[in-house]
Amino acid sequence: MSDFILETAGLTKEFKGFAAVSNVDLKVRRGHIHALIGPNGAGKTTVFNLLTKFLPPTRGTITFDGRDITREAPAVTARRGLVRSFQISATFPHLTVMENVRIGLQKKLGTEFHFWRSEKSLNVLNDRAMELLESVDLGGFADTVTAEMPYGRKRALEIATTLALDPLMMLLDEPTQGMGHEDIGRVVDLIRKVSANRTILMVEHNLSVVANLCDRITVLQRGSVLAEGPYEEVSKNPQVLEAYVGSSDMNDAHH
Repeated sequence: MSDFILETAGLTKEFKGFAAVSNVDLKVRRGHIHALIGPNGAGKTTVFNLLTKFLPPTRGTITFDGRDITREAPAVTARRGLVRSFQISATFPHLTVMENVRIGLQKKLGTEFHFWRSEKSLNVLNDRAMELLESVDLGGFADTVTAEMPYGRKRALEIATTLALDPLMMLLDEPTQGMGHEDIGRVVDLIRKVSANRTILMVEHNLSVVANLCDRITVLQRGSVLAEGPYEEVSKNPQVLEAYVGSSDMNDAHH
């Protein structure tokens, strides 16, 4: 078994001659929290779309858990355990928090289309759903209609519904975006907690979060890898400082 659960080689995506992602070699170590950072337009979201098969690459390969998944359908890749948070986010605002997590559990069981089943047959999922809710500090919100929850709690619910699929690796796209300080702290603690038995790759703009949470960082600029390494090393790289914050002080980008 490789130390690296996810690897890309020469990953490239061109749109009408424009290279949004160019020759990206990425290695994500099993069990690590790895961040993709970089200025707007650096190609971070395109990389995520390539990894989760929402876009086909122009060139290059993607290997996940020892298998070449470059040409797989998105659903096949997700079933292998590579899951992006929004793929199964809480998209049912008028259902309760518990009902949203149960839908994630049904997906794992392959029974999500069994609409003719009685509701009682789904009650076997309640214990596991409650465990997941308690793991993200939402036990007290089980019967709350999702639309009525604060924004930060909804992001915690997204993570719970992702965990319902029992992923080997979670891709989190800006998990703290739009949050106040208190919610950011809660979500950082939550990500650290759920990373215990899995790998996480995240796109994150808040460098305080990255510094606090991540084992390794890949910096993208104009679709290419500019630097890679631990935060202490990357944060002192002059090219990164210039590209990321346009100054010689990484602290400027912490907010």
